[in-house]
Amino acid sequence: MNYIIKSPETEIEWDKYFNFRWKKLRKPLGMAKDSLKDELEGESFHLVVLNEEEEAIGGGRLHFNSKTEGQIRYMAVSDSTQRKGVGSKIVTKLEEYALSQGIREITLNAREGAISFYLSMGYKETGPYESDTGIPHITMRKKLT
Repeated sequence: MNYIIKSPETEIEWDKYFNFRWKKLRKPLGMAKDSLKDELEGESFHLVVLNEEEEAIGGGRLHFNSKTEGQIRYMAVSDSTQRKGVGSKIVTKLEEYALSQGIREITLNAREGAISFYLSMGYKETGPYESDTGIPHITMRKKLT
């Protein structure tokens, strides 16, 4: 499978990225498209995964909770792309960027189906999280080195 992971640059790439996020994470829950973005979009680091047809098949975002803590949000990979290493590459790139910005710890809130993935990436469960989606989540953390 050929794909590229990059920060969205053009309006078309941004549209593909945000549409993918909505279709994968919010639409199945019956949530409106306006539930997709938050106030941290403009100051966050975004990654989109584009396949050979330039369709978005994955993405993730990193924002900063403090000078030393980052948070991964809106992490998703298309069903047909899961278990092929794409999600791991997104997380690794988000972590590398975080380190380059002085971040020493990453936190995230994982849906139940993603917990084993994040455990395999070195994250530790720290407790439950109440999501605006109504889906159970677990807060997870990882120290970066």
